[in-house]
Amino acid sequence: MSEGSPKSTHFGYKTVEAEKKADLVAGVFHSVAAKYDIMNDVASFGIHRFWKRFTIECAGARPGMKVLDLAGGTGDLTAKFSHLVGEKGQVILADINDSMLKVGRSKLRDKGIVGNVNYVQANAEALPFPDNHFDIITIAFGLRNVTDKDAALRSMQRVLKPGGKLLVLEFSKPQHEIMRKAYDLYSFKILPKMGQLVAKDADSYEYLAESIRMHPDQETLKQMMQDAGLEQVDYINMTDGVVALHRGYKF
Repeated sequence: MSEGSPKSTHFGYKTVEAEKKADLVAGVFHSVAAKYDIMNDVASFGIHRFWKRFTIECAGARPGMKVLDLAGGTGDLTAKFSHLVGEKGQVILADINDSMLKVGRSKLRDKGIVGNVNYVQANAEALPFPDNHFDIITIAFGLRNVTDKDAALRSMQRVLKPGGKLLVLEFSKPQHEIMRKAYDLYSFKILPKMGQLVAKDADSYEYLAESIRMHPDQETLKQMMQDAGLEQVDYINMTDGVVALHRGYKF
């Protein structure tokens, strides 16, 4: 396992200097932020709502807990957690991208979700929070965009309380050949066209499809979480493994 970021890394299928990846990813999300929610619904046929709802259920948030919604984007999970932890709890919506944070903050405030939610621009590889701070950390569809995933997982483990839980919701590897072929056809032929039609941005959605293919598969990510110090790590495949929810604990 490397200490610090590698010298080169993947940006989709391209190989780039590691120090440049964050800026390249930022460009993608600056571009798609305004249309991010509608594209999630269109591109997943609304199924992303089920994936996120299941993640919330598995999190087991209770009143008074501290929750970190990392790479929280436009705040879908934060909105649910805010209600679950109540007035005495706290939810931090953290994202490296200020455009996404602004969209999330505006959306949640329009819904009247204020008081127990704070917004922090943060890099997952070096989280600006104390050790042993959060009861629950979620990162939904964000880990694949991180340059040094091992460093990010170690950082998450550090800020979890003993007994705390990390949930990683991410695109993964379909389990059956027929689904893999259909998914490839959809991702590379249809999704960029949707991106062009809805968000006026085919290139960003082509990158997002490529980034999914470069992300570690289910077993590899499980091992990475264990290597980061998390225990009792398991995962649940959804939609035949198009998406997987990994769970790990800090003891």
